[in-house]
Amino acid sequence: MRRDIFQAIADPTRRAIIALIAVQAMTPNAIAEHFDTSRQGVSKHLRILTECELVTQQQEGREIYYQLQVNKMKEIDKWLEQFRKIWEKRFDQLDTLLVKLKNKKP
Repeated sequence: MRRDIFQAIADPTRRAIIALIAVQAMTPNAIAEHFDTSRQGVSKHLRILTECELVTQQQEGREIYYQLQVNKMKEIDKWLEQFRKIWEKRFDQLDTLLVKLKNKKP
């Protein structure tokens, strides 16, 4: 099944994994140490993140390291940009209103 990036970030555990490996590549065992779940549970999340192309695997000797694909995160930022513009406009309008109200006070 083809998954998209939003399915990857829909789960809080996967978001936490993304935050962990954003700092440095990690093995599944090292990742699993940060969660109250089995190694198999973490592997399932890693598989989904890999299918969504958010993480890649790199073999180093007998260990597999997972690392974040930062460029893939730009898809999320691009999607969020439309909402960011809406909220910035609304906050600007609120600022204008507050300045007007403040200037009205005697």
